Amino acid sequence: MRIIPAIDIIEGKCVRLSKGDYDTKKIYNENPLEVAKNFEAHGIKYLHLVDLDGAKSKHIVNHKILEQIASKTSLKIDFGGGLKTNEDLRIAFDSGASQITGGSIAVKDPAVFENWITTYGSDKIILGADAQNEKIAINGWQEESTKDLLPFIAGYMEKGISYVICTDISKDGMLEGPSFDLYEKIIRSCQPAPVKGQNKEVLRQAQRDTAIKLIASGGISTFEELPRLAALGCEGTIIGKAIYENRISLKQLEHFILNQ
Repeated sequence: MRIIPAIDIIEGKCVRLSKGDYDTKKIYNENPLEVAKNFEAHGIKYLHLVDLDGAKSKHIVNHKILEQIASKTSLKIDFGGGLKTNEDLRIAFDSGASQITGGSIAVKDPAVFENWITTYGSDKIILGADAQNEKIAINGWQEESTKDLLPFIAGYMEKGISYVICTDISKDGMLEGPSFDLYEKIIRSCQPAPVKGQNKEVLRQAQRDTAIKLIASGGISTFEELPRLAALGCEGTIIGKAIYENRISLKQLEHFILNQ
């Protein structure tokens, strides 16, 4: 399971929110690059970078910070927040993103999002399936849609999506533990159909290729939760406030990465 620390950006600063509420903003560091370099120094290879200004403005805003981190570290960055147009996407990839996450766009303009999947491929495009009461939430979690979570994910998997970040908004930033039951439900419902044939290795590879790569996000509070998420079959987990509040140390994460 990949360990993916999060850096959320408002006005160029590293912040965290609770349940996506901008009024709960807490600044942890005014230098996101410094934070990213510290992650890298502890053996971390991935970063989830969220442009909260972009999410609110509905267009990319903090691409210069993305460019700075991408050019001065070797972290593989997935970038999200405010990506609404082909131009936003071009800027994100040109600024050094390895992957982008599309959430609201996948709900409000599926034709554009589907074109991104076709154009860039499933390794580059992540579906952001963030939910409240198993309903998809959009626009920086300021708005709840009418779409049910599981059919929404399944529909995009049929269109080629494999990476999915799911945040249970009720858990986000609360340090009360992640939604184990929800993630188990998603992984079970998105299992590939059995394929008949004689070559077992080919079959296993085909199932791996079509299985959901679920990235758990929201509520991570203790180190002991990480093996449980891995055992469920999560491909990765995003950790934010637990790191910044010293609930989980970077040394613990380094040890986890080395001993998987």
